[in-house]
Amino acid sequence: MSFTVHRILASIENEQERFTAIGNPPVNRGRWTPDEAKRRVGHQVQRPVTAQEKVSAIHTLAKDKEVAAVVTGDLLRRPTVVAQVRAEDRVNAVHTLVEDEKVAAAVTGDLLKRPTVVAQVRTEDRVRAVEELTRDQHVAATVTTGLLRRPAVAFKAMSDDTARHQVAHAQVERGRQAREQLEQTSPAAPAVKRIDRTVEFLDLITACHSFVAASGRVVPSLRDRQLSEDERVIVHENVARVRATLDWIETAVDTGRVDVDGELARLLQGE
Repeated sequence: MSFTVHRILASIENEQERFTAIGNPPVNRGRWTPDEAKRRVGHQVQRPVTAQEKVSAIHTLAKDKEVAAVVTGDLLRRPTVVAQVRAEDRVNAVHTLVEDEKVAAAVTGDLLKRPTVVAQVRTEDRVRAVEELTRDQHVAATVTTGLLRRPAVAFKAMSDDTARHQVAHAQVERGRQAREQLEQTSPAAPAVKRIDRTVEFLDLITACHSFVAASGRVVPSLRDRQLSEDERVIVHENVARVRATLDWIETAVDTGRVDVDGELARLLQGE
């Protein structure tokens, strides 16, 4: 038996156990080799055979950061290897890799293209992601346009008073801008302006007529009906809004002024 084997087995502290080991070499070889001796005392072998020995050898080599980086890169390119890694270890690896913002951006873009992945994200995280992505005005406008083309989404969105008011305001503002551009650039602007005034007059008369007709149809149905306190409060609030609106109409018709003060604006918005 070589001196190297004796030196390795010398790490067995119990003398009786050490001599017993020396006299009983591995059955498969019939003699002690340096690697067999290292296996006996739990040292790392020179030529790893079992999976655990190979793992230990890799860990030892990978203590060098450059070696570890190269080995990790090579392993991550092998899907069959990555598939055998524990889920929590893969998650930790991804978290570490995406600390670089460029890597995070590229990975996030790819993941968002996979509906099955997005479907597994928690609702609150998806909402937060959409809010972050739509900070860009162009992205927000594109996304909103697409969403409002979906009837179910549009219906739910319009149940929000603020959203409904903003949409109505945007429609009015877009119409105003289009009209201003037409008046500034079109040679037919004077004729169009006269037509607009006629249309606005007819719209106003139609609105008044619709309100009177609807009231004449609904109010008689209240005969002998006792409204609850909450119902009366809601009706009175809406009557106040109607009165304020009628005063606004009279002012606009008599003076041409259509400015809305803060109190009227709150009433019209139902605040």
